[in-house]
Amino acid sequence: MPTYARADLAFEKGEGPYLYAQDGRRFLDFGSGIAVNTLGHSHPHLVAKLTEQVGKVWHTSNLYRIPGQEKLAERLVANTFADTVFFCNSGAEANEAGIKMLRRYQHVSGHPEKNRILVATNAFHGRTLGTLTAGYSDKYREGFGPMPDGFDRVAYGNLNELRNAITPNTGGILLEPIQGEGGICRAPEGYLEGVRKAADEFGMLVMFDEVQTGVGRTGKLFAYEWSDMIPDIISSAKGLGGGFPVGALLASEKAAAALPAGMHGTTFGGNPLAMAAANAVLDEVLKPGFMDHVLDMSQLIRDGLAAISRKHPGFIAEIRGMGLLLGMKTVPTNVDVVAKLRELNVLTVPAGDNVVRLLPPLNITKTHVDEALAAIEAAAAALAK
Repeated sequence: MPTYARADLAFEKGEGPYLYAQDGRRFLDFGSGIAVNTLGHSHPHLVAKLTEQVGKVWHTSNLYRIPGQEKLAERLVANTFADTVFFCNSGAEANEAGIKMLRRYQHVSGHPEKNRILVATNAFHGRTLGTLTAGYSDKYREGFGPMPDGFDRVAYGNLNELRNAITPNTGGILLEPIQGEGGICRAPEGYLEGVRKAADEFGMLVMFDEVQTGVGRTGKLFAYEWSDMIPDIISSAKGLGGGFPVGALLASEKAAAALPAGMHGTTFGGNPLAMAAANAVLDEVLKPGFMDHVLDMSQLIRDGLAAISRKHPGFIAEIRGMGLLLGMKTVPTNVDVVAKLRELNVLTVPAGDNVVRLLPPLNITKTHVDEALAAIEAAAAALAK
């Protein structure tokens, strides 16, 4: 189906941060499949663990215990606020589960009228009908109506507007701690803490969409750790499987009590192959010093971008992000910049607000950073206004 406006590129193999096209060209992958390939391509440990599992069992369904789920859940719980984890297949599915949890928590708490959820401008939460409604883009919703009800939108980062939007029917808040598709937009200082305070004051739950920000992407396992607050629920996907489809919903025991046995489910979610991949990713990401490396590489990129901005003042309007979730708001159109970098054999990803996302594998080295910066400078020389 003509669902995607694809670039005319087909890759036949990958190794580390590089992808090799069918015509032999080598590309430095600073898109990582949209923040998915946490450890790059063909990482030996991931290949070994997934290959080992392929020879054992692929799928049993969630009618039975899955030891890989239990192991992964224990590790996620041990390294986050969460008490329990639900596994699924994608970020949108994790967000749908979270939306259900936000609503049903109020239902079982004796407040069925509190069924509305506050969401933000410029948000993106997925492509299902529910997550499209929670998201911001009217373009993505065009022709799919009527959309589900139950969402009220407020300006991202505006705590006064959020508090003023709370009504007796508001039961939860769904936000990205850093907006990815919206343009790598960080919440203002103190905003997330204020959201937590408002939620506690009015008896609401807070859910963070960490599909893009999680699993080390910002230099912490999850981005909420950069704040002085703890959400009740977070969704995860993308980088969790290192390229294998997997989603997860992490929750406090209080929030998760809303979904007892039989109230939610998935056929493929958390199957043994997905769990082998995700556990292998955590083997690497949780190693001592891994997050420090992410932050070191982030600073190298930021410093390099700042130097390019000074040398070519008509190219980068703003540098955004944390860790290796970085964005350049460009003066030329981001589509032109992405295309020029692709000509220079570097892959990047566009985002809202005319931003070019830089989402390299988390285990890149200074050599890879230097290679990317050289291409960005060449693009700046060609495109700067």
